[in-house]
Amino acid sequence: MLTANPTSVPCCWVSYQHCHQRKSSGRMERCKIFQISGIKNRDKKRVLVKGIQQLGGKYIGGSVYKNGITHLITPQVSPSEKFLAACAAGKWVVTLDYVVDSVKNGSWLPERSYEVAISTASSAAFYPVRQWREKVATGRMTGAFQGWRVLLMVQEPRKRAMFKRLLMAGKAEVYKYPPPSYISITHVMAKPVTDNSKSHNAPCYPVSYIVQHLFQGSHLDVNFNIMKSSYFDFDLSNLEMELKSFVIKKEGRPRFCFLEFLGYHDPYRTHSQATATDFSNVGSMIECGLFAEALDSIKSAVYPGLPPPATYLISFLQYAQQGNATQAFLRSLHQFLSVLLITNPPWLALSTGKKYYIQVLQCPQCKNGLWPFLETAIRYCLFDSATCHPLPGPGLPTLIHFNRDILALCLKIFQGELHCITSRGFLQGTRASPSLSSSSSSSLLYRTFWTVWERSTLLSHAVKQLAQLLIQAAMVDYAERDENLHLADILLDLLSVLVEFWYQQHFKLNQILVDKGFKDLSEHLVIITQDVSPSVLIELVARVHSSRFRLVMADAMFRNLCCRSGCTLGDEPLSLKKMVLSYLPALGSLAQTPCSAPPRTGPTSYSCAGGGNSCRNQDSLGKETSTEKENIPKGLHRVNAAGETLLHRACKRNQVEKLLQILALPGTDVNVRDHAGWTPLHEACNHGSTECVKVLLQHRPAPFLSNQVGGVSPLHDALLNGHMDIAKMLLEHGGSALFLQTDEEGRVPLDLVSAAAQREELLHSAQVGDSALRNIVAEVLNIPLLEAGACLLGHLIYSYLVERGPPSHTSSSNQLHNLGYKLVRALQRNSLREVTLGWTDQRAVRLMEDVETLLELSKGQNQDLVPPAVKQCKAENTQFLMQILEDLRSRGETLLAYMW
Repeated sequence: MLTANPTSVPCCWVSYQHCHQRKSSGRMERCKIFQISGIKNRDKKRVLVKGIQQLGGKYIGGSVYKNGITHLITPQVSPSEKFLAACAAGKWVVTLDYVVDSVKNGSWLPERSYEVAISTASSAAFYPVRQWREKVATGRMTGAFQGWRVLLMVQEPRKRAMFKRLLMAGKAEVYKYPPPSYISITHVMAKPVTDNSKSHNAPCYPVSYIVQHLFQGSHLDVNFNIMKSSYFDFDLSNLEMELKSFVIKKEGRPRFCFLEFLGYHDPYRTHSQATATDFSNVGSMIECGLFAEALDSIKSAVYPGLPPPATYLISFLQYAQQGNATQAFLRSLHQFLSVLLITNPPWLALSTGKKYYIQVLQCPQCKNGLWPFLETAIRYCLFDSATCHPLPGPGLPTLIHFNRDILALCLKIFQGELHCITSRGFLQGTRASPSLSSSSSSSLLYRTFWTVWERSTLLSHAVKQLAQLLIQAAMVDYAERDENLHLADILLDLLSVLVEFWYQQHFKLNQILVDKGFKDLSEHLVIITQDVSPSVLIELVARVHSSRFRLVMADAMFRNLCCRSGCTLGDEPLSLKKMVLSYLPALGSLAQTPCSAPPRTGPTSYSCAGGGNSCRNQDSLGKETSTEKENIPKGLHRVNAAGETLLHRACKRNQVEKLLQILALPGTDVNVRDHAGWTPLHEACNHGSTECVKVLLQHRPAPFLSNQVGGVSPLHDALLNGHMDIAKMLLEHGGSALFLQTDEEGRVPLDLVSAAAQREELLHSAQVGDSALRNIVAEVLNIPLLEAGACLLGHLIYSYLVERGPPSHTSSSNQLHNLGYKLVRALQRNSLREVTLGWTDQRAVRLMEDVETLLELSKGQNQDLVPPAVKQCKAENTQFLMQILEDLRSRGETLLAYMW
């Protein structure tokens, strides 16, 4: 191994000296330019690069072959792109010792004795690259493929680019299909070889012929499989653990940082200076009705650890609620409570301190706790008479603003508790004793919004009421543009704190419980926002500060809009795959919803969860009439061990009447998946159920033709099983875009058909489909609804990437240890099913699905999922969503780029 000599002369001087020697000898030598292949050890690679530069050479990095090199350094013969391309171009291919010995010599040595060789059984060495190097060096050839005009028929873009670089390194001319008419093709290179690739007036070879030509007569058995080389191996069993650690670390980080809660310190009012204060005169003034004077008397007597008696504050609040207090008194009382919170925060106090706030912050008449007190303040601001006891009305402006200020003060209390509980280093920055730290189980948050029996669910009775009051406030604030109250913003922040707090308490212990809690909250939001204007829904989502709560709310609001438009979405967990395969096509339903369609009104509540039960009247559950029961097929909600619904089973058995009966039911999800991911359309195509396929394609919304399981699309399924009539129906419905789908072996649908006549039939059906798609009017009938859906989906994708998105590439010192690199590498070498086989953590499985989705987007797949009307819409939110999708594609390209 090379070692640095601290006493050696500078590299620049060595390079100058060598150049001078070469000039003086009359032989002007070209600078040596190197690439390195097959060396995994980064330290060894670093030393080689240093040696090359020390001798005046130049090093070019990267994982693909560069035409400008003169030498390739590799430890042995390998099937890598660099090795084969250097061989075809007639370059020097030498071992590592060439650089090591040259550095020791102080100048470049002759290369011949360092050429890569293969030892045979006869112990004689064979040099597979020398023949081409000598032919190029003597001018007999320009490259190993000189004179070749190659029609390269490889579908996968990255593989095609690799083979093109390899052929061009040997001076071949490479053309794509169809070739120019004036070119006479000499070789057809195909992967895989099909009847179409053999139909040209030139010999057709598999791409492995490149290796056979380079090493002809060498008896060298080289397994040319660059994509599955053993350059990087790792244990897939450890990958799930790494992903679980990534998820826990990402989800467990504190979301909010409230700088005002970093502790209180006033040098002029320290705890040591505090003395017991005589408040007897204050009580007398309160009894005489001198509330303003009493408040002024205790304002200067607030010290850390010595709050005034709670009974006096209760009297002040009771006087304020009567409606007789002046605006100056209400303002002064709010200022006093704010100072009290700063000097005596409950999250740094003993249990007696928490009891103090529980005693103060409650209705002074009913005394039923903090939540009734908050609910009364909210309802008074909303002019709602359903308060715990009658209040002066109708809504006095001064009292409305006071109640708003009280709500904001309580929000600060809850924010402080959340900050204290979630920030591990919070108490380290204060002088408070650990005994004063706030326990989450005894916190005001728990005591206010969850009873002892409700703590295992996010959607407690108080949280439900708060969510409903939030929607009422939003309809007033955002719809009427009331810039003075901003009650909805306070309630939105309060609900965000509750979501963050509850999540922090449970996500490490029971992820299933957390998922159910968020699903329940999402469904509740869908139900209570059925009659809310889309503009208000957008405003609500945009104002959420918590990315976690924004994720839940954006998903609920988007499904709400889809439900109104008659579009059903599945109830599988949220993922990038679901958003791309289900949510993007759903935008078409929003765009085509007539503006005159009446909104659903009245007390009826709906659920948009999908799974065959979407949009059912919640009030009528369990009250179906006998006629309705007759229309519901037996076993509709029964799922077998494979996860197949009655819809799957009807398509497998070609039961058309039963299929029509199921599709006629409201909320039927035509794209429902079984446990393996197969849809009803997959089953119908696989089993040759022609009539069922026809019915599914005529259904609205139509099934997704791009759904793939292990790379198998419905079109692949039909052709693999010889159902040409079904394949032609699919193409007449989806057009030639379906030809671009590839399975795990890189085969497009046409590769599965050998007969030329059948291929012509499929091509004709695709042309019919293209013509029909072009005739579809891509008119947006409801731009406001489409804009609302695009805005919500944009928020949803962004929040998902922040909260649950897959790891991106980081500038790690060792790329092989980068998690994003490992995920991409695993999916390149194995199918998603093989990678995740036996995994128990569904969050890890969804992360792998997300990476697969990004890679598919980077390859141009799933482009047909965006409806034409959406693509052509030039409105602001829709265009912004298109940019987000482009950013997703770029993320996939970035992950893919670091593989090379």
